[in-house]
Formats: sequence, structure tokens, C-alpha cells
Amino acid sequence: MPTRRQLIQTAAAVAAGALGVSAQAQTVNRDRLLAIPGPGRVRAVLDTDTYNEIDDQYALAYALLSPERLALEAIYAAPFVNNRSKSAAEGMEKSYEEILTLLKFFSDVDKSIAHRGSDRFFGRKDRPVDSPAARDLIERAMKPGDDPLYVLTIGGPVNVSSAIMMEPKIKDKIVVVWLGGTPSYWPSASEFNLRQDVIASQVLFDSGVPLVVVPTKNVSEHLRTTVPELEQHLRGRSRIGDYLYGQFLQYFAVRMNRQGQSGPYPWSKVIWDISAVAWLNNPEWIPSEIVPSPVLTDDMRWESAPGRHNIRVANNVDRDAVFNDVFTRLATLSD
Repeated sequence: MPTRRQLIQTAAAVAAGALGVSAQAQTVNRDRLLAIPGPGRVRAVLDTDTYNEIDDQYALAYALLSPERLALEAIYAAPFVNNRSKSAAEGMEKSYEEILTLLKFFSDVDKSIAHRGSDRFFGRKDRPVDSPAARDLIERAMKPGDDPLYVLTIGGPVNVSSAIMMEPKIKDKIVVVWLGGTPSYWPSASEFNLRQDVIASQVLFDSGVPLVVVPTKNVSEHLRTTVPELEQHLRGRSRIGDYLYGQFLQYFAVRMNRQGQSGPYPWSKVIWDISAVAWLNNPEWIPSEIVPSPVLTDDMRWESAPGRHNIRVANNVDRDAVFNDVFTRLATLSD
């Protein structure tokens, strides 16, 4: 008969083999989910700090006006802190209200699609922030079926990262498309969405969730537009177009006042967040590649480490093609 030590060694070997098989299966599934999505409709949710500035509004409308590609099931309000919000809770609530304001332009969309998100940021790496958004994401992700749920994340990722920590099984069912951070070759990782909640951002890169990153620097920052361009392509085309054009003019006036500019000035504004939606609508407009996930340090730098799982990272953008699609769709919304 085998000795006790032999039995323990055998059990350990079996366990190690099982873990190896499990890890290999996770890698295969992640690679499958990171593949460029094929033609046809995909399930999606949108996580947005909508009131942060004026670009999330374009992304939300763009997503709702892409029904042949996106089956948008839910919209989550994300927290933020800047000159428009003094706390995470206030930022989330203002984002929620802005989502409802935008949904008034879409009479056929049920307002219950909107969900409040986290009222605070991560305090510790082992404590996710519970919220209606995180729970709704878990519920939708765990529905039976093989089709992944694309989580378009265009703000600080606290809602999404919390859901991943609350129910790790959703990593096998979702693909996070995050507009945030910088390319891993950049000296600093610091960027608005990332630094809103560094811990939540670290969860995205460390958890192994299938992740598509659209960096700001050298990619989405090219999605600039101007007052004359919006006047030509948005103004008078639809009510939602007039609303977005009006917001742009207000933002322009504030910026010119702050810069002390009273006369003509060649000003443009980045509409960052449309990039996440555009990648799903046509991945060729935002080319990407598979790379090992970098390590995000506590002081917001990128480091490399052996054995890291793969993620997909965008490396360019066809600015004109993206804006043509956005403008064309915004003009189709009837009163």
C-alpha cells in the first residue's frame, strides 16, 4: 500500500495538474474573447461619468444610435471628482441625472436602462464598492449563453472593477472596453479616468478579465472637432444634435474666457469617449494589437513583468471615419 507521504504527493500532483488545466482553459477563453468581434449584433452595457464634461454625451447617443451593432442593455453612472463635482457621490448622481436628460431624446428607450453606480472610490484593494450598477452588471453577465457582454467603460472603472471582485466568474463572460490610461511605453500612466481610482484601474489590469484598452495619449486624443465642423454637421440636423452643439458652444466659451481669448482662436476639443463605441462599431477604425498586460504601480507608472496575461490595446484611430459615423447617426434621430 502507498504510504501517507506518497498519497499526499499524489494528491498534490493531481491538484497541480487540475490547476494547470484550469489556467490553460482560462487563457484559451480569454484569447477567444479578445478576438476582434465579427459582424452582427453584440450585447453591450455602457459605464459612463456622463456629467464629467461634454464627450460622454456623444458616446451615449452614439451607442444608442447603433442598434444594428449594439444591443445596449444598460447604462451605469460612474463617479468622478473635478471642478464639476466635489465628491464621488455627487459626481455619480450628476452623471445619473445627465443620463436621464439624454434619454429624453430617445422616446423608445426605457428609462429603467439607467442605473446608479458607486458613491465612492476603492479604499482598499480587497474591498469592492457595492452598487446597483455593479449588481446589475453581474446579473447580466451571468445570464446563460455563449455570447460575451461588452462593457464599454468610459470613466473611472470603479463600477466594473467592483463587479469583477464581487463575482469573479463574470471574467469568463465579459469583455471590458476601457477608454483610459496611456500607452505602456509612455513615461506616466496618469490620465483622468485612471487616476480617478487607481485601485480600480489596477484591478482591470491584474484581474485577468478580457480587456481592450483605448489609450488617451496618441490614440483617442486624435478625436478632435471644432465649432465650425459641428455647426456644419450637427446644428439643425436633429434635436440631440442641437443639444450637443449647444453644450460644445458653452464649453468653448468657458475655455476661451479662461484663456483670456477674446478674438478668433483655432480651438478644438477632444471627444474622447466615442472611441470605445467606435471600436465595436468598426474595429478597423481603431487598430489594436495583443500585448502582455502591464503592471500599474501605485504611483501611476507602467512596469513589465514575466508571465502576465494578454490584453488588447488600440494603437491608432481613423479620426475622419469615426466622426463621419457619429455625425451621420446623430442626424438620423427624429423628433
